[in-house]
Amino acid sequence: MTATAAGKRAEPAPHEGDDPCPIGAASEALFSRWTSHVLWTLQHEGRMRFGDLRARIPGVTPKVLAARLRKLERDGLVTRTYHREMPPRVEYEATDLARTLTPVFRMLAQWSERHLDAVRTARSEFDARDDR
Repeated sequence: MTATAAGKRAEPAPHEGDDPCPIGAASEALFSRWTSHVLWTLQHEGRMRFGDLRARIPGVTPKVLAARLRKLERDGLVTRTYHREMPPRVEYEATDLARTLTPVFRMLAQWSERHLDAVRTARSEFDARDDR
């Protein structure tokens, strides 16, 4: 870090190739297609089997859901528990790390309730313009 004229320390310049946005990596990890749906559902519904989770997320394919669950497990946001019984049973659950996102999701849900109509209006107005 370097000192500024006011005596405060400035953040170092990003290294070449680094994302200059402080939330870029988090956005990529949390908000790729279906990821937030999976986390939201597991946080609100609790531990679930694959089929139950898929039933609660309309439109997601089994292949995509399996890939998202693997990614979230790798990121430490979901745990996968394999039960050695007949027939075998696998359950997925949000981790403590994933639960730290609850306030973030709550804030985004509130923002959506308050502002999504304005976004839709802006989109409609943009799409109706002739100057593009």
